[in-house]
Amino acid sequence: MKLLEEVASDTRAAINITGGDAVLDLSVVPAVVFTDPQVPTVGLTEAQSNKLGMETDSRTLTLDNVPRALANFDTSGFIKLVADKHSGRILGTQVLAAEGGEIIQTAAIAIRNRMSVADVAGQLFPYLTMVEGLKLCALTFTKNVKQLSCCAG
Repeated sequence: MKLLEEVASDTRAAINITGGDAVLDLSVVPAVVFTDPQVPTVGLTEAQSNKLGMETDSRTLTLDNVPRALANFDTSGFIKLVADKHSGRILGTQVLAAEGGEIIQTAAIAIRNRMSVADVAGQLFPYLTMVEGLKLCALTFTKNVKQLSCCAG
């Protein structure tokens, strides 16, 4: 029984088998279409948000503004953030990038934690990674990223 209790602490299925009531929260589900380039998404698009009566603001950052994409010699694509117009809270993210699937979980965590574009822009992201593009896109809500140095923000 001790082993089962240890396993139960690690998985929802084991918790539920032993009489628990663990649930899976599907309110934020990232998805990736594994084409070339990849098409990952999470949360709401502008159209979906507007249909729900939300006022949105969005920014699209082309990959020629992402240092890692430049280093990879693959700048075709973009990162798009959709935010609530009044609070700045991120509602959705859409990406078109060769390794875009590597970006989307960070966006999902930001949405699940109700982070704003200012919150994401204020985070420290490792330089020369594709996910840094998420921060750069968040910065475009208040700054012109073309005027930043490679490590600014």
